[in-house]
Order: sequence, then C-alpha cells, then structure tokens
Amino acid sequence: MGVSPATAENLSNNLLKQPAIEITVSLGNSSNELKFEPNHLEFIPGNRYNLKLNNPSSQKHYFTAKDFADAIWTQKVEAGNVEIKGNIHELELKPGAAAEWVFVPMKPGKYILRCTIAGHTEAGMTGEIVIR
Repeated sequence: MGVSPATAENLSNNLLKQPAIEITVSLGNSSNELKFEPNHLEFIPGNRYNLKLNNPSSQKHYFTAKDFADAIWTQKVEAGNVEIKGNIHELELKPGAAAEWVFVPMKPGKYILRCTIAGHTEAGMTGEIVIR
C-alpha cells in the first residue's frame, strides 16, 4: 500500500522542520595530506543532516560517493550564495571552499567515499559512509 500525496507532504513538511544534525568533513588539510577528516561517517535513516564540507588545502578535491548519493534524499546543497536542489553525486571543492549538503538518508548500506582526482584515491583519500 502506497502513501497518499497528502501523507507524503505531511511527512516531508515534518522532516524539514526537524533540526539538521551537523557533521563537518575536511577534504585534505592545511598540510596538503590527501585524506578525508573524518574518513568514516555514520548516518541514521529518517534523520536530517547538514554535512559541512570544507577544503583547507591548497589543491582542489572531490567528495565522490555516488552510491551514497543514490541512497539519500537531498534537500539542498549550499555553496556561497548558491543553493542547488535535486540529485547530487559529486561535489568539487576548490582550495579554501566550503559547502553544506542537507539531506535525509533513506537506504541502509555501506558506501565508498573517495576523491576522484588522479592519484588522490590511490594516496589514501578514501572513506566509508554507513547508513544504519
């Protein structure tokens, strides 16, 4: 049995009123080490999160986790004065950049996080995202 449109709207309205749980992830660091800090993230389905991404290094990095992105509902991504809505699979953060990804996990599983710039994954810029 499906959910009626009115029920779905009430659920999403209630969800959007829920305060987002903030989690900060750095892509690289000021020493230019190729890593995510932290490199293990855990989320609970049905909670609303604000993933605050920043890049304190002097080179650009990608936050790539397509399977994870397919397992969540993205409310928005904010970067600068721009708000992006819809399906997001990868974010590129230039040196000194910051972005916020507000979402709700939907599908439990373990997902791979990596930076897809040549050599970065191989150098250890990887992580794991778990939706319980």
